[in-house]
Amino acid sequence: MRSPKDARALGIETVYQEQALCPHLSIARNIFMGREPTTVLGLMDRPTMNARSMAALASMGLKLRSPDIMVSSLSGGQRQGVAIARALNFEAKLVILDEPTIALSVKEVREVLQFVRHLKAQGVAAIFITHTLHHVFSVADRIVVLAHGMTLVDVPTKDTTVDDLSDVIVRGTLGE
Repeated sequence: MRSPKDARALGIETVYQEQALCPHLSIARNIFMGREPTTVLGLMDRPTMNARSMAALASMGLKLRSPDIMVSSLSGGQRQGVAIARALNFEAKLVILDEPTIALSVKEVREVLQFVRHLKAQGVAAIFITHTLHHVFSVADRIVVLAHGMTLVDVPTKDTTVDDLSDVIVRGTLGE
């Protein structure tokens, strides 16, 4: 792969820590940003964008009243939901989530973790990058801890604890 376009062609989508959303555009425009369907006249096909946007949101259990709502009016958790819905809309096979729960309230973190569970339920693989171990335990089947390009641990979630992983991280970070 040489570009994000190549990754998307392979079914890989990324949900960035900073969400990569345009706050002054609608939900539908954000979901299709850069990949808008067009009519035979070359105009944006808004009815298709609206219908597919709402379907993607609904498939994750995110109930928003209109695809025309400006992203700036959404909560942090809802914004992450829109970013994840964008990946689902384009039939991602793998979604990379970069710190999706950072700077969110407890309620918003719960929403985002539920969105990740929806990905799993739909058969979409996810890589959940986080520094908050408690968040990943409720959604991950397997945990891999990396430090300085090295794998410190690669273990099924059921076979470890937050304390075990914390110990590995501290030892690995300190170089012991």
